[in-house]
Amino acid sequence: MNSNRRTFLKVLGGAGVAGLAAAPLFRAMAGPGAAAASDGELFIFVHASGGWDVTLWADPRNEKKGLVDPASTVNTDTGSLKRWVDKPIDDELTSFQIVQPPGCNIPFGPGIGDLVELHDRLCVVNGLAMNTVSHPDGTVYSATGRHTNGGRVVASSIDTMMANELGRESTFPCVSLNFPSYFVGDGLDRRVVPLRIGGVDAITKTLTRSQLYDTDADRDAVTALLSKEASDLAAKSNFGDVLQGMSLQYDALRKMLGSKLQDAFSTKSLKDAYPDLMAKKGKGGGGKKGQLGGVSAAFAVEAMRRNVVRCVSFAIGGFDTHNTNYQKQAGTQEDLFDLIATLVKTLDVTPHPTKTGKKLSDHTHILVMSDFCRTPQINIAGGRDHYPNNSALVISPRFRRNFVFGKSDPEQLLPAQAGTFSDGPRAIAPPDLLATFVSAFGVNPSKYLRDGEVVKELLST
Repeated sequence: MNSNRRTFLKVLGGAGVAGLAAAPLFRAMAGPGAAAASDGELFIFVHASGGWDVTLWADPRNEKKGLVDPASTVNTDTGSLKRWVDKPIDDELTSFQIVQPPGCNIPFGPGIGDLVELHDRLCVVNGLAMNTVSHPDGTVYSATGRHTNGGRVVASSIDTMMANELGRESTFPCVSLNFPSYFVGDGLDRRVVPLRIGGVDAITKTLTRSQLYDTDADRDAVTALLSKEASDLAAKSNFGDVLQGMSLQYDALRKMLGSKLQDAFSTKSLKDAYPDLMAKKGKGGGGKKGQLGGVSAAFAVEAMRRNVVRCVSFAIGGFDTHNTNYQKQAGTQEDLFDLIATLVKTLDVTPHPTKTGKKLSDHTHILVMSDFCRTPQINIAGGRDHYPNNSALVISPRFRRNFVFGKSDPEQLLPAQAGTFSDGPRAIAPPDLLATFVSAFGVNPSKYLRDGEVVKELLST
C-alpha cells in the first residue's frame, strides 16, 4: 500500500496537478460555491408533453360561450372518468359539473382525478401567456422562460437552475427522463449538467461492474485510497480546491457503487417497490406511457430517499389530441393527476434522508407544466388544436396552498390581466412563474432569467 501511495503522490505532484487544474472537469469542481452546503430541498419537474386541454382541469369550461365548445358526452369518453358528473347544457348537449368539494377554493374539471382530494396542497396558475403555438418553442419557453432563437435554446431549464443552486454536492444533481432539460449560460457548474436518459435502466447499466478480475470490496478499497490521497494532497497543494474536487468525485463513486444503486434503479425493482405508482389501466391512452411515468415517479422517490439526487425531471406524453383521440384527453389527464396524487402520498410516508423527523414531502417541491393549451373549439376531426394559453401546477410548502392565480378571458380562453407588473398590467407568463419558483429558495432570478418578475401572491408567508 505504501508503494501505491508513493506512486499516487508522484503522479499528482507538480506539473501533474497543474495539468489537472487546466482540465474543464476539475475547473468546474473548483468553481465558486463548490463546497456550499445543501439544505436538503428536493425537486420534481413534470412535463405533460403535447399541450393539455385546460378546460378539463385547471380552467374548467362547461358552457357554450364565445369560442368555447365544451367537453360533452358527445365528444368525450366519460365512462371511466371518476370526477365526471353530467350537467345538461341544452336539450341536446350534456357537459360536466365543476369539481369543487367543500373547502376547495379552486374550480376543477373532471380531468383532475384523485388529485382534487389534495386540493389543500395545490397552487394553480392559470392564464399563462405562451405567445406561441409551436411544440418545440412552447416546451422550451415553459421550462426555460425564453423562446427559442432560430430553433436554438438560449437559456437553462428550471431543473438545471435548481441543481446548480442546491445540488452541486449530490451524487446525481439532476436526472432528466425525457424532460426538456438544457444546460445553457454562464456561471454554471459542469457537475450539474442534466443526466438525460430515456429510462432508469440506463443508469443501472452504467453502474454495473464485471466481477471477472476484482470484487466490489477490492474496488471500494482502491477508491477509498484514491479519495484519501486526494484529500491529503489538497491540504498541502497550491491546487487544493482541485484535489478536493477529486476527493469528492471518488467519494461519490463509492456511494454509487457501494449502495447497490444498480439493484434499486431498474424498472423491475421500482415496479416491485412502488406498485401504487404504476398505471393500472391506462384509461386515457396512457398504457405504457402512463407506466413509464410511474417508473419515473418511483425513481424520484427512491433516489431522494437514498439521498443521491437533487432534481428529477420527467415527461409524460399523450396530450397532443388533434383528432378523434381527443376523446381520451380527459382520461390521459386523470392518469397524470392520479399519478401526481399517489406521488405526493408516497412522499408523505417516506422519511427525509437528512432531516430527522421530516418526510420527503416536507422538503420536496413539484412543478407540473405543458407546452400550451388546446383550442376552445373542437375541430372537424373531433380534436382540439394548439392555443397560446396555459396553466401550471405547483405543489410546494413554499407556495400558497388551495390557491389559484391568474385567469383567462371568459369568452375566448386567452390569457387575461393577472396583475400589474413593472411593464404595466398584463397576464402572467412562464418567466414570471419560473422567477417566482427560484426566488422561493433565496435565488436571485436574474442570475438565470432575462425576463420574469416574482409574483409574491404565489408564495406562502
